[in-house]
Amino acid sequence: MGNHTSVREGSLEAPTRHPIDWQSDAFYDREALDSELERVFDICHGCRRCVSLCDAFPTLFDLVDESETMEVDGVDKADYHQVADQCYLCDMCYMTKCPYVPPHEWAVDFPHLMLREKAVQFKQQGTSLRNRMLTNTDGVSKLAAIPVVDVTVNALNKNTLFRKTLEKTLQVHHQAPLPQYHSNTMRKRLTGREQTGVKAEPAGKTTGKVALYATCYGNYNSPNLGEDFHAVFSHNHIALELVPKEQCCGMPKLELGDLEAVARLKEANIPVLSRLVDAGYDLIAPIPSCVLMYKQELPLMFPDDEEVQKVRAAFYDPFEYLWLRHKADMFNTEFQQPLGDISYQVACHLRVQNIGLKTRDILSLVPDTRVDAIERCSGHDGTYAVKKETHAKAVKIARPVVRKVDQQQPAYFSSDCPMAGNHIAALADSVEQAVHPMTLLRRAYGL
Repeated sequence: MGNHTSVREGSLEAPTRHPIDWQSDAFYDREALDSELERVFDICHGCRRCVSLCDAFPTLFDLVDESETMEVDGVDKADYHQVADQCYLCDMCYMTKCPYVPPHEWAVDFPHLMLREKAVQFKQQGTSLRNRMLTNTDGVSKLAAIPVVDVTVNALNKNTLFRKTLEKTLQVHHQAPLPQYHSNTMRKRLTGREQTGVKAEPAGKTTGKVALYATCYGNYNSPNLGEDFHAVFSHNHIALELVPKEQCCGMPKLELGDLEAVARLKEANIPVLSRLVDAGYDLIAPIPSCVLMYKQELPLMFPDDEEVQKVRAAFYDPFEYLWLRHKADMFNTEFQQPLGDISYQVACHLRVQNIGLKTRDILSLVPDTRVDAIERCSGHDGTYAVKKETHAKAVKIARPVVRKVDQQQPAYFSSDCPMAGNHIAALADSVEQAVHPMTLLRRAYGL
C-alpha cells in the first residue's frame, strides 16, 4: 500500500475504453467493488496528478491523510461513496491526466469505477426526490414549458424569496442559474420548415443530409439554437431535419447511477435514430453531453447491440461535421461580419470526444476573429452546480475559467455547452451572457 505507485511509468499507447459490464451480478457485488475501489484509490493516492481537476480527488486524499494510517487501508470503506458523490463523470482524469488507463496493466478507469459505485448506491439505497426531479429532464421540461406556465416558472426562478424557499425544500441552491423554459420549443419552431433549394451533397464521409437530435435542453431551454443550426447548415447546402421523435439521451440518469433508466431511454431512442441512419442521415446534437452519450457511453453499455454501434458511427459534433465539410471544400467561408475576440470555454464532454478543437477552428476562419480556447472545466455538470451541497464547489472549479474570461475582456464569451456557458457568464464580470458558437457563426454569415 502507499506511495509506491508514483514511481511507475504510464502507458504511451492511446487510451482505450472497456465495455461496462453493468448487466452482470458481479458488477453490483459490494465486496468486489470495495476491493476494486481500494486498489484504484491506492494508485490515485500514490500519484495525485488529478488533484486540481474536481473535488473527487481532494475528498479522497483528505480521507487518506486524515486516517490513522495515512494510507488507503486506513479509510473506512463506508466513506468511499463520498468520493463518488463528487464525481460528475467529466472524464477529464481519464483523458488528460491519468497515466495508468488501459492498455496499462493497472487498467485504471476512475470515471467508470465511480459510475459503478453510483449504480450500486442507487440500486441499494435509491436517491432523493430532488435528484429524481433534476434528472427527469423530459418530465420537468414538458410541465414547465406549457404556455403561460413557462412565464410563471421563469418569473419564479428569478424571484429571491421563491429561490430561498426552493433551497430549503428541494436543496436547489438559491444562487445557481436556472434555465429558462419556452413554450415555443425548438420542435415547434422547426417542424415542417422547408429547406428551399437545399440539396444534400455528400462530402468526405458526410452525406450532407443531417438529422438534428434536439435534446431536452435544446428543445425546451434554448429553442433559438434550432433556428441557428437551420440557418447555418442550409447556408452550407446541408439538408437539416429534426429527429421525428426523441426522449432524453440518458446522461442525467447515467450520472445518477440509474442505469435501468438509461436502458429504457436507449430502447426509445436508438430504433428511431437507427432508421434515420438507414435512410442516409448523419446525426448531430447541440449539446456535447448528448453527443458523447451516443458516441461513447451507450456503445460501452451495449457493446453487442448493432443498432447502438450503427448510431455511434453516424453521430457527430456539429462543428466536427462542418470541419469535415471544410476539408472537402464544401464549407462556405464567405463571411459578412467579423466577430472580434472570443473567449471560448471547451466543454469537458466535447474534449472527451477526441476530435480536436473544431469549434475554435471553424470560428477562426472568420476574418478579424480571434478565438482563445480555455480548456478547463466549468464545474457545472448539469446538476452539480445546482445542488445546495455542491454549488460552492462548482463555483470554485469554475474560477480559473472566470479569471481568464475577465482578463481577456472579450467581445463574446462562448461554450458549446449552454449550461456551462451560463454558469461561467453568471460568475464573470466582463460578460453578461454566453453566446453559443452556432449563434456566432450565424452572425458571422450575416444571416
